[in-house]
Amino acid sequence: MATLDLHADPVDLTAALVDIPSVSGEERLLADTVEAALRDQAGHLEVVRDGDAVLGRTDLGRPARVVLAGHLDTVPENGNLPVRREHGPDGLRLHGLGTVDMKGGDAVFLSLAATVTEPRFDVTFIFYDCEEVDAARNGLGRLERHRPEWLRGDLAVVGEPSNAVIEAGCQGSLRFELRCRGTRAHTARAWMGHNAVHDLGEPLRRLAEYRPREVTIDGLSYREGLQAVGIGGGVSGNVVPDEAVLTINHRFAPDRTVEQAEEHMAEVFAGYELTVVDRSPPAMPGLGASATTELVRASGADPVAKLGWTDVARFAAFGTPAVNFGPGDPTLAHTRQENVAAEEITRVADVLRNFLAPDGHERLV
Repeated sequence: MATLDLHADPVDLTAALVDIPSVSGEERLLADTVEAALRDQAGHLEVVRDGDAVLGRTDLGRPARVVLAGHLDTVPENGNLPVRREHGPDGLRLHGLGTVDMKGGDAVFLSLAATVTEPRFDVTFIFYDCEEVDAARNGLGRLERHRPEWLRGDLAVVGEPSNAVIEAGCQGSLRFELRCRGTRAHTARAWMGHNAVHDLGEPLRRLAEYRPREVTIDGLSYREGLQAVGIGGGVSGNVVPDEAVLTINHRFAPDRTVEQAEEHMAEVFAGYELTVVDRSPPAMPGLGASATTELVRASGADPVAKLGWTDVARFAAFGTPAVNFGPGDPTLAHTRQENVAAEEITRVADVLRNFLAPDGHERLV
């Protein structure tokens, strides 16, 4: 089993994590390695294992608790392992699977776990499995059932790539099927049937004419979206189709609940049969929370809205304000060209260290 030096520069630690493959469902080796490193090098933490998730926390009696959470898994390899270092005009960049999504964030959290031994907040560290696959397999969902107390805090920071800028809250997502029904007939006698595919014209018109909202919350702008993402229908080349299905994705601002978003879609597509196939709740920015305000101040930059869905919503459901804050450009995630600037890893590490350390300076063991 590989070993990790949690006192190494977070850039080097990122490279070490990338070189331990951990495709979703195959995180055990990395989870074993992370667990061993925390038990050996972070003796001030209570460390537990849950499946292929590794958790650690302080219990110092601080008045507030911060949760730092990152997933260990990656999408499948695409000719982008092992890690590769490149020096360019903007400095060192690490290329390879997981550099962006999200082993750079994991490396920062592991470094903090070992080196900030007396934080001014109590801190919980969560390194979990199966984020990149179906929500039913997500390790945080399992922790919600097995160890819900580990997810609670006054602020949660999810280390998803955010260009080293705080992204507050997240959009909700609703995917549903709009179904039209007709009557089969031979196309030579088409008047004897009713073409369900033709009936999609009206809902497609409503989609084309729909104007999504742009909502401002806590000074952040969330732009909604409504898009057809799939279409299906037809029996054979000489049969009038009796069913057609339009799959639609709605991204909605966090001022609406999932139920309110569903009601809105029922209004937009009144008269049509809708079946929800996937729903993810949004998360409010939570910028008014004391710990969030302090983190924003430590970052020295204005936060932005998260235009997408991340696991911050799981923490928000527990009443824990949550933000995304990690190194890397999210548009490079899941691509063969995935790479991260070393400077962003260092920046996120410095901001979080200054935020957690009791006097604004790191304490090393």
